[in-house]
Amino acid sequence: MISYITGTLEYQSGNSIVVECGGIGYSMMISGQFMNRLPAMHSHIKVFTYMSVREDEISLYGFYDRDELEVFKVLLSVNGVGPKAAMSILSALTVNELRLAVVSEDVKAITRANGIGTKGASRIILELKDKLRLEDMIDAAYEDSMNGSRVGSGGVAQSDIDTRANVVAALTALGYSGVEAGRAVNRVEGWQDMDEEQLLKASLKNII
Repeated sequence: MISYITGTLEYQSGNSIVVECGGIGYSMMISGQFMNRLPAMHSHIKVFTYMSVREDEISLYGFYDRDELEVFKVLLSVNGVGPKAAMSILSALTVNELRLAVVSEDVKAITRANGIGTKGASRIILELKDKLRLEDMIDAAYEDSMNGSRVGSGGVAQSDIDTRANVVAALTALGYSGVEAGRAVNRVEGWQDMDEEQLLKASLKNII
């Protein structure tokens, strides 16, 4: 099993790339989200991988980081979702957007993926409710904050974690500004009696 490949990005066409490592060019399919984050051609790159083996085909799929790979594997656990469908979903949604769609039961968001209809999206939500956790999205938000990336000024120091701070961090990880996230959370009435998932759903209604 190939866990990841480190080498040089030699070629990109459509949703496929070729990474040269040790004189061998590895061709793999990647998501649209990963495509948007590719380095310049002939640059050094590390790609996490998943090998799909069928009777008539062996395919290699590449992922930006371990988180995207793990979410891909979780998608494969859904009845009727194969590697190509899972990759289509990860092209339409970031991993955190998918987590949010599952938590908030947003069927419409998941149907943005090519080949995924309302019935399929509903099945994904039903089967992944206990597998794609809000906590994972929050952890990613704090990691981004520590790395000085997307969360930016809207991030919350880990020592100040509480229910509202966690939800603000989750929203900023999805691309909302700290101001937007803070206002949305502050406008929720009765938040003291809500857990993080309930507060996230209520806060989203104040943004969308």
